[in-house]
Order: sequence, then C-alpha cells, then structure tokens
Amino acid sequence: MLGELGKKLAERWLSLLVLPGALYLAVATAGHTLGQSAALDLGRLAHAISEAARAPQVTAVGGQVLLLAAVLAGAAVAGLAAQSLGSVVERVALAAGWGAWPWPFGELVEHHVARRQRRWDAARAEYEALRLRERAPRPADRPRPRDRHRAAHRCERISVERPERPTWSGDRIHAAAVRLDRDAYGNLLTVWPHLWLVLPEEIRGDIGRARAALTRAAVLGGWALLYLPLAWWWWPAAPLAATLVVISARRLRAASDIYATLLEASVRLHLTDLADKMRIEEQPMSPPLGRAVMRRLSSPAPVSEPAS
Repeated sequence: MLGELGKKLAERWLSLLVLPGALYLAVATAGHTLGQSAALDLGRLAHAISEAARAPQVTAVGGQVLLLAAVLAGAAVAGLAAQSLGSVVERVALAAGWGAWPWPFGELVEHHVARRQRRWDAARAEYEALRLRERAPRPADRPRPRDRHRAAHRCERISVERPERPTWSGDRIHAAAVRLDRDAYGNLLTVWPHLWLVLPEEIRGDIGRARAALTRAAVLGGWALLYLPLAWWWWPAAPLAATLVVISARRLRAASDIYATLLEASVRLHLTDLADKMRIEEQPMSPPLGRAVMRRLSSPAPVSEPAS
C-alpha cells in the first residue's frame, strides 16, 4: 500500500509541479540567453545549448547529478509558486468576500458590481418585455423567438442571476445559493457541510473532480502571472502569458458553471435525505422543508450574561 501511495504521490508531483516548472525554466533560460534583440534566433539558442553541454562540469557524472537536482528543485519551486499564485487568482475570480477587501480594491469592486447590476437589469427588462409581447393576440405583434433567445443570452453573459460579485464565475456559484434561498428558504453555507455527509460516494467524487478542475484553471492563471515578468527580458513570453490568461479564464468559467450546477442539483435531490436523517417529517423540496432543516441546523445566537 505504501508503495502504491508513493507512486501516486510521485506521479502527482511530477505532473503538477516538475513538468510545468521544467517548461518554465526552459522558457526563462531561453529568454536569458537570447534577450530582446535576438528573441527568435533559434540558431543562437542551439549554439548556446551545445556550448553548455560540452562544459566539463556538465560532462562529469557528479555535475550531471547536481544539474538534474537543481533543475528538479527549481521546477518544484516554480510549481509551488504557481500554485500559490493560483490560489490568489481563484480568490479574485470567485470574489466570495470582496466586501472585506482593503481600500481601494473594495471601492473599485463595488462600483464594478453596481455597473454589472445596471447592465443586467437592462438586459433582463428587455427579455421580460419580449416575453410579454409573446402574449400579443396578433401574430404580427409577437417577437421572433430568435430575438428572445438573444436577449436571454445577453442577460446570462452578464450573470445567470442578478450580479452580487464582480466576476461571472463568482456570480455563477453564488447563484446556487440564491436559488436555494429563493426556492427552499435554505442557506447553502449552513446546509452544505451537513449535506456532504449524506451524499452518495459517486456524487461526492463528481463534485470533488469539478472542484479540482476549478483549482487547476486558477493555477493556470498563476502560471500566466509567472510568465509575465519574463517579457521584460524576452518579449515572446508576453503572448505566451496572454494565451495562458485566456485559457485560464475560459476554463474558470466552464469549471465554475459545472461546479455550481452540481452543488445546486445535489441540494435539490438530497435535501430530503438530510431531513430524513434529522427525523424531519418527509415532504417535498419546498420552503417549509427548507425552514424546518434550517431550524435544526442553525445554532442560536449566544446570550450575553448581564454585568454583575
């Protein structure tokens, strides 16, 4: 068992840290060798590599061992740095607690959220107006279905529910909590830890994989932040960093959508199982059920003792 565990840990260490880190070290070495003036001179790069390979320190066995150890250590450090930056990217992308961000970030985000809310209100009003026109008695007065679908798409591109966070990914996950509160009067933050304990293993695995995909997308953004400073010495690092930013943003959007969908579906399908575990009378997913579960799960506020 320990042998198999060691193999799995080595595979994860190699795939998550060493290989991306080795690529980063290769790009950094190429940038340091070529510079801005000869950024795409592959002949010069090949000559530099050949000269370094013929050095006495590299041809000796001891030098090769030290070089391999240095490359592995540097790659691992770069991978750890990318993961640390990825946690920052994830926090900014989801923006769960943006109201507590320090000045001036909190004020800037507040203005951005207000602007997103105005855009969403306008798009939603347009969509509702088209839906109302669909009830017109004359077919000529009714809008085309394509117009209504386009209006709905414009609204969903801003947020699936009224924006409360500065990013689409953050609002997508927040929408699961909004819908649960609206449909069942339940607080997702309170319900979820208890519901997790009664979910089937297969569903918990799917949710865990979706959450891991969200983290990997954020780590990709961390790599983009690491590649960006290399553009100061080697300009091809800038388009590489920009490409990673675009890929990370798209993956964050897709992963947050899948993760939020699984969260909401799990609550809707298994809230009655949680209620059954707490000996609450069986009833369908509804506000009475949500209120009954919240009463059982919510802890009363502490009562301060009067001063003697």
